Amino acid sequence: MNPLLDFSGLPRFADIRTEHITPAVKQLLAENHAMLDSIRNDTSTPAWDNFVQPMTDANERLSRAWGQVSHLNAVKNTPELREAYNANLPLITQYYAELAQDQVLFGKFKQLRSSNEFENLSPARKKIIEDDLRDFRLGGAELSPEKKERFLHIQEELSALGSRFNDNLLDATNNFALQVENADEVSGIPDDVLQTAREAAEKDNVPGWKFTLHAPSYLPVMQYADNRKLREKMYRAYSTRASEIEAGEIEAPAPPAGGTADLDNTPLIARMLQLRKEEAQLLGFECYAEVSLAAKMASTPKQVLDFLGELAAKARPYAERDLKELRQFAGDKLQLEALEAWDIAYASEKLRLERYAFSEQEVKQYFPETSVLPGMFKLVESLYGIVITLVDAADAQLWHPDVKLFNITDTAGNLVGRFYLDLYARPGKRGGGWMDDAVSRRRIGAECTGEYRIQTPVAYLNCNFSAPVRINGESRPALFTHDDVITLFHEFGHGLHHLLTQVEDLGVSGIHGVEWDAVELPSQFMENFCWEWDVLHNMTRRVGPVSRASDDSASGARMPDGEPIPRELFDKMLAAKNFQSGLQMLRQIEFALFDMHLHSDFDPNGGKTAQQLLDEIREQVAVIIPPKFNRFPNSFSHIFGGGYAAGYYSYKWAEVLSADAYSLFEEAPAGGVINRDTGIRFRNEILAVGGSRPALESFIAFRGREPKIDALLRHNGMAIA
Repeated sequence: MNPLLDFSGLPRFADIRTEHITPAVKQLLAENHAMLDSIRNDTSTPAWDNFVQPMTDANERLSRAWGQVSHLNAVKNTPELREAYNANLPLITQYYAELAQDQVLFGKFKQLRSSNEFENLSPARKKIIEDDLRDFRLGGAELSPEKKERFLHIQEELSALGSRFNDNLLDATNNFALQVENADEVSGIPDDVLQTAREAAEKDNVPGWKFTLHAPSYLPVMQYADNRKLREKMYRAYSTRASEIEAGEIEAPAPPAGGTADLDNTPLIARMLQLRKEEAQLLGFECYAEVSLAAKMASTPKQVLDFLGELAAKARPYAERDLKELRQFAGDKLQLEALEAWDIAYASEKLRLERYAFSEQEVKQYFPETSVLPGMFKLVESLYGIVITLVDAADAQLWHPDVKLFNITDTAGNLVGRFYLDLYARPGKRGGGWMDDAVSRRRIGAECTGEYRIQTPVAYLNCNFSAPVRINGESRPALFTHDDVITLFHEFGHGLHHLLTQVEDLGVSGIHGVEWDAVELPSQFMENFCWEWDVLHNMTRRVGPVSRASDDSASGARMPDGEPIPRELFDKMLAAKNFQSGLQMLRQIEFALFDMHLHSDFDPNGGKTAQQLLDEIREQVAVIIPPKFNRFPNSFSHIFGGGYAAGYYSYKWAEVLSADAYSLFEEAPAGGVINRDTGIRFRNEILAVGGSRPALESFIAFRGREPKIDALLRHNGMAIA
């Protein structure tokens, strides 16, 4: 049996082959088209059981099969898999685009909405129907036949362009490598990073160290390498990925056949912006941002721009102070008269070390994976009344030996959800961290007969951290930076949103149906716990450097292995929590403004490029202006290769919600932030309800009032104006 057509349990990753993809897609599409024909020709009054449910069942099968293909394409990319994925992507895109334009189905939804049955449906099912009607309108169902055809072509081209954007970025990242043979040139770089770089060089049968643009290699070089020329080479390569100056003047292997133009995302960006503008106008909107916001909490581009402008005004004084301090320190202590882009992370780490008497490398020694995961699990078990256990690898089909599968049960032992954890960076895996759904919770079968079951939700949690290494024959677990820990908590928050839902209708179960600018609430909420002593104390265990000479403790004394993080070091971390918070917030606002202007008042046919728009926004908002050669838009996969177009502001929008929600834990009368009563309330009012009601209603149900910005500013060390 084709493993992509087996929906009886977990995905059969060990059995999936490239040759399974096209037959599975063709069969599922044929079955779905037959199902839709039957529904269109059904003359009975449309109802949930004879109309909505059959479509839900068929579309879920297609979604699950294609979801496995998409997931493998993101975490185990090969030329053969990419070819099969891109060959079938137009078929998938065409199916969903035609479905959204189907006038007969749209009419049946409208008929169901105005029927007596609608009034007797559950709130969750009512919201599904309302959401579907909105999506039909946004999908072009009300367009004329000739406009529908053009709209369909736009969807297909946008889908292909987004996939190619991501492929180009992955290839550009993978194609660059920098070999260093002289030990003096790698001074300052941590032992574990050097060991990984040496192993990479040995695999290529070359001497020295091999550095790449993958985060576990690139970021430590920028932060710790004393060699300024090395930092500059790496920065230039990273900031020009997938551009017309790919690798440019940098020492790097030759680009693939066809030259760097094959990987240049600049024309793809221009074309996507033109198509999004045309799509919006076909639907009767002035700009694509209005299309995007139709399904979000924010109502207009102006509302978003005003929100971002207010935050920028509050953050800018702090950012200016941060930069002034950094420049003065770099000049006085590091003899860097001009602070360049490739100096910022390095100088910032040195300033942090001087001001707070600790380095991130010192902190990293206390966060081995073998302590972080149990500590994180213990936290959510305490908050939400669940139990998390590792599944034996022999009982799970995994796509890579490093991947793990976990079960979530309630305290009575009933299975609640399952999640895969893929933590380490590797070639063929896209960068960053993300959560995706593999299986969604839903009721299967007829409730009226009592013959039904609840489908267990399953999630993918993916990160790009450093893997375990062996140094001088000694095996060491993966060590995480505190930023890595925050990222892990963030993605786990997304996963819990999907896995702890109690909704039994697919369209609003878990993350489905949640407004995009609220979907970050549970993830950013989890980040706050990474700054709590009661949490960190129980999830740390020192794994020190192999040699005393490389010990990074501020005192210079070698600390005993196996000990939890000292309170003194934690207090230093807490004091430094808002170190350069002004710069960090302003940088995120810069990206969000770029995205919103790009999709609202930017003319993609006016001769100006996206890069030129970003340069203008930086002149107005930013305090740090990157070099002219920086090509950030070409790697901005959130909005060009993901789902965040005209939605990147969601991170800051949802951060207002998450900070305010967390403040209720801070106000708990007893037991600190690990408060079971407040945790159960958050689970019931936020996580459990999924998208079955508007996000604002869920927030008010939990917090008892509408959100306020106060907690966000307080958490970032900014006074309330």
